[in-house]
Amino acid sequence: MKITVVGAGAVGASCAEYIAIKDFASEVVLLDIKEGFAEGKAMDLMQTASLNSFDTKITGTTGDYSKTANSDIAVITSGIPRKPGMTREELIGINAGIVKSVAENLLKHSPDTILIVVSNPMDTMTYLVHKITDLPKNRIIGMGGALDSARFKYRLAEALEAPISDVDGMVVGAHSDTGMIPLAKHATRNSVKVSEFLSGERLQQVVEDTKVGGATLTKLLGTSAWYAPGAAVSALVQAIACDLKKMFPCSVMLDGEYGLKDICLGVPVILGKNGIERVVNIELDESENAKMQESAGAVRNVNALLDN
Repeated sequence: MKITVVGAGAVGASCAEYIAIKDFASEVVLLDIKEGFAEGKAMDLMQTASLNSFDTKITGTTGDYSKTANSDIAVITSGIPRKPGMTREELIGINAGIVKSVAENLLKHSPDTILIVVSNPMDTMTYLVHKITDLPKNRIIGMGGALDSARFKYRLAEALEAPISDVDGMVVGAHSDTGMIPLAKHATRNSVKVSEFLSGERLQQVVEDTKVGGATLTKLLGTSAWYAPGAAVSALVQAIACDLKKMFPCSVMLDGEYGLKDICLGVPVILGKNGIERVVNIELDESENAKMQESAGAVRNVNALLDN
């Protein structure tokens, strides 16, 4: 199993590290446009192999897409990261051109690959990849919901003062500060609804903290986060590579599901060897459905900027 990660920055390098440590891939290729950067990151990571007990081969290349040939899965992390005060949507002008070029170059050398999009604004970048390629929709996946759900579970465990392994929860909708929808009514602690443990006010605070999870970290770090995004990507890659049939919320092209068409938005899907094995329809209440439609409207407004 060969995995390519385009962009050897903090997110890309973390993604490569987590994939290698899990030891399910034979090779991970890191590609970057900065001279020697991917090669250096790959060498540094390979020098942890004996310490972390993995046999995955990690190689780096500066802009040579031929080195990515026959990749089973390719991850696109390329683009400029967020700075404090910057929205994901403000990145579209630069990142759209980068993502378009990366996707086209990847497919020249790996026409059968499954693409995972991380670059922001993620839902719009996933939509862009659909529009510029002829790939079936099961082979283009946006990462956002998996990360947002991990942040939701972190905030739930914090509020519950519980081990995070006790907690389950999901975030759907757009991967944006205003568009994500933490499904608080569906969240559980060992199958018991968290509303049995938390007041409505405290649960709403968890929801709000989740929605600004990325912005909170950007303010603290001065740039986008990388550990959790890298871990989220590696979980999706492993689910596909190992045909785990695991369920994650991901940004996918909708064709009538949730009453939406021609838009990429975060919904639960089953991931396996074919990428998206199926979209899971969950019943949303009136409030949740209204938020989903509102989220979709905001994403469509950003998508419209692609015409420029």
